[in-house]
Amino acid sequence: MSSPERVRVVLAQRRGARIVRTRVEVQEQTAVGDAMIRGLVRTQLVLAIRLALLAACLLCAVPLVMFLFPALSDVAVLGIRLPWVVLGALVYPVLLTTGWIYVRQAERNEQEFADLVDD
Repeated sequence: MSSPERVRVVLAQRRGARIVRTRVEVQEQTAVGDAMIRGLVRTQLVLAIRLALLAACLLCAVPLVMFLFPALSDVAVLGIRLPWVVLGALVYPVLLTTGWIYVRQAERNEQEFADLVDD
């Protein structure tokens, strides 16, 4: 008589149970799920504050540079004085780039959170 084939049990086969438990903790807002969500919100808030401060520093530097170097205020580009060109046209690429960076980083944070929940 032949013996039944042996089945090897590995830890990777148990992942399904952990995924369900972690998702349930987040959905039911248990203490663990609440801590995970607060961590995500804190990460997103820190990212937003950092990028807002960076954009504010860049935009506030324009008047400061014009104050420190008054000769720059007299420079004309296409008949328009340089401070107006900088404030009227060059501000938008800075804001668009800041927004683009924020969206990329926020999506990365959310993907890491989803990976943590699914892991």
